[in-house]
Amino acid sequence: MNTPRTLLQMAGAPLTPSPWDKAALVIIDAQLEYVTGALALPDVRPALAEAARVLELARRAGAPVIHIVHHGRPGGPLFNPEGPLSGIAPEVAPSAGEPVIAKSLPNAFAKTTLAATLDATGRKELVVTGFMTHMCVSATVRAALDLGYRTTVVADATATRDLPDPLGGLMPAATVHRATLAALADRFAVVVRDADAWKRA
Repeated sequence: MNTPRTLLQMAGAPLTPSPWDKAALVIIDAQLEYVTGALALPDVRPALAEAARVLELARRAGAPVIHIVHHGRPGGPLFNPEGPLSGIAPEVAPSAGEPVIAKSLPNAFAKTTLAATLDATGRKELVVTGFMTHMCVSATVRAALDLGYRTTVVADATATRDLPDPLGGLMPAATVHRATLAALADRFAVVVRDADAWKRA
């Protein structure tokens, strides 16, 4: 049996992470809802620590940084924009001049100013970190391909949660995370493990 290859490999596409002189960093939903809220993720702390390392690389290189936050219904049970859990985790808190864009759908491009904000930077490559791997990260990265962006996802700077398996039982967060990254790596993004990928590249 042949060793499986991704569609990107078959096409001969470059598999190195996006260079910082061509990329913008997009941090998706690094909010306290995922740290101490109803959607607290099992691996959120190490993922935030790794996201902070990636953020430091971007800032040091002078790359644009864009923070995405999810806003649910005011007063609602999840991502209440009027409550403290909608705030961004301190590990990746925005610096002055870094835009914060609110969204209401999984895809951060949908009904937001993200595309226009990126157009203003002139960058056509993205580095993506954040939460949740299978939901808003995946939806945004898939949409980015349709919009002409080349994307790098940093695996250890993303995380997700256990899900009920529609065919029975439970699917652990680690399995959901790995399966989502494998699907994205097939065609939608270059997936690297951590911030050290730029040293290796």
